[in-house]
Amino acid sequence: MSGQHPSRSLAVVEVIRFRGHDRAYHDYVQVLVGAAIAEAERQGWAVIRLAADQGEDALLARTEDADAILLMGGEDIAPAFYGGIAGYDGESRHLEAADAAQIALARRAIARETPLLGICRGLQIVNVALGGTLIQHLGEQSIHKNHGVPVREVMATHPVRLAAGSLVAGLLGGATVDVQSAHHQAVDRVGAGLVVTGRAPDGHVEAVEHESAPVLAVQWHPEDPGAPAGQLEALIASLDRVATPLSFAA
Repeated sequence: MSGQHPSRSLAVVEVIRFRGHDRAYHDYVQVLVGAAIAEAERQGWAVIRLAADQGEDALLARTEDADAILLMGGEDIAPAFYGGIAGYDGESRHLEAADAAQIALARRAIARETPLLGICRGLQIVNVALGGTLIQHLGEQSIHKNHGVPVREVMATHPVRLAAGSLVAGLLGGATVDVQSAHHQAVDRVGAGLVVTGRAPDGHVEAVEHESAPVLAVQWHPEDPGAPAGQLEALIASLDRVATPLSFAA
């Protein structure tokens, strides 16, 4: 076992627990969240699985004593939170209560220097929480998602260039890694205090780290069954650390 933290808790936070309107999507999310939970437990974390749609007050209360936070993927963030417009191409349903709750949780984690890992939407939540904005639709020809296919075939494979000396490069052991992604939105303006540490071949942001807080977020899905072996393990292991300022030039 790669880590033993029997008294330490990890809050795994998703947007909503059940998606009865789309059973195929619901079932696939269970695979992804389940993989992350299984790996965290393998590393010795006591996992608390929470849904953000319970609202800001409830989510903050239930994570008050969490030693680390993992923000999972999910639906688009409502445009009002980053100054965007409604009615954009590819728009999914919005759960504003969940958005507000996750944004508040991310801000508190950064203020308290609580280790936080964001996956896909989790990266976008961190960015928006710090005043960043989003590109609302990357287009149907984007390399970041397979369009018009069943949900279990939506993941696209592409490389990501990692910044030399960054935490994520050290964790994944190279300047370039292959990833599985399924997103139609991406970071536009980068939030305050964040440093871009990974980019796709088309230039879009794929990883960010905070300049002083122990926060790492990736736009791809290391928890997908098709992801390269060891990625999820290494990224979850990053939660077992204290705040250390970045030591490389962005």
